[in-house]
Amino acid sequence: MSFFQNENQREYIEKLAMVTEKFSERAQMLDETRGFPFQNIQDLKDFGYTKLTLPKEYGGLGGGLYEFLLCQEKIAEADGSTALSIGWHVGITHQLKEKNSWNADVLQEVFSEIGQGALLNSAATEAKTGSPTRGGRPGTTAIFENGKWILNGRKTFTTLSPVLDLIQVSAWVEEDEGIGWFLVHREQAGVSFENTWDMISMQGTGSHDLILDRVEIDPNYYIEKPGRRKTQGEGWLLHIPACYIGIAGAARRYAIQFAKTYTPNSLNSPIKDLPNIQRQIGEMELQYIQARRFLYSVAEKWEEDRDKRPELSRELGAVKTAVTNASISIVDKAMRVVGAKSLERSNPLQRYYRDVRAGLHNPPMEDAAISVLAKSVLED
Repeated sequence: MSFFQNENQREYIEKLAMVTEKFSERAQMLDETRGFPFQNIQDLKDFGYTKLTLPKEYGGLGGGLYEFLLCQEKIAEADGSTALSIGWHVGITHQLKEKNSWNADVLQEVFSEIGQGALLNSAATEAKTGSPTRGGRPGTTAIFENGKWILNGRKTFTTLSPVLDLIQVSAWVEEDEGIGWFLVHREQAGVSFENTWDMISMQGTGSHDLILDRVEIDPNYYIEKPGRRKTQGEGWLLHIPACYIGIAGAARRYAIQFAKTYTPNSLNSPIKDLPNIQRQIGEMELQYIQARRFLYSVAEKWEEDRDKRPELSRELGAVKTAVTNASISIVDKAMRVVGAKSLERSNPLQRYYRDVRAGLHNPPMEDAAISVLAKSVLED
């Protein structure tokens, strides 16, 4: 089912699909070796995808949210880890382009570096605070000494860490009595990574710990002071459900092809003719259609009418929750269609099953999204 808005989007996705074909071939090996998809990321760089949402004046394509989600879904069909990883970079680039809230010189510098191939992500999560969306105070600190900000701390879940060049880091700023954000360059003294990422799902995101040991930051890289960053209404975070419905789409495709071609000797035709198989696939298809329709309809509205974004904000969390849960259910049904073969280590379904469940732990969290929906009607 196509959600393309125009022919340009279709052509771009078709070209991207040619790049990501190899990702599927590498996915099993990377999963078994707990490797990082260096070649996948390089292929996306060479294709120009890391500059999809970068403004055209910096060598980017100036792409919007809608095409970003289409691309994320397509990449995730081939490899979920690669999609989720690169999604943070492309999404944050889109966010910076839209908000334009940094110092103009620093923003221009960052955009120029991205235009030359630099990769960017945020580092906000810490072991003691959990998800930053919960509002915990970071243990990472920023203290002003001798004309410099000095950062000390440790961040977890720093996705893309093996290849990151630029990192937005949150820290507690005592002088300003709040959480501020600083721009850190990978090559700076005191910046290091510890290989701590050891998960049964999304292993390929390389979300290792970032360690900051008296990292000196020039004042102009104090990019956001306390109270300036809003946690609601971030449309670019829809790249998360786009990734998981992409994984579900891959599972769906596998199950359908299996049902069309597998004929046990107890039957005279493929299992696609069995009522119970048709029911599983029919229910799977219903969820797939609903989830994608919800995702792309909200994305389209978000882009078309900025004035309605405040009232659409609650739907962003709803999309993530609904699409992620639908994706988990679709993969489960695909495995029921395929049967015990889906548990073989060489079968991609078992990897899809593990990877898709990671969506439950990406922001926004389900309980928070449900609470927002409840309050929006109970307090109306």
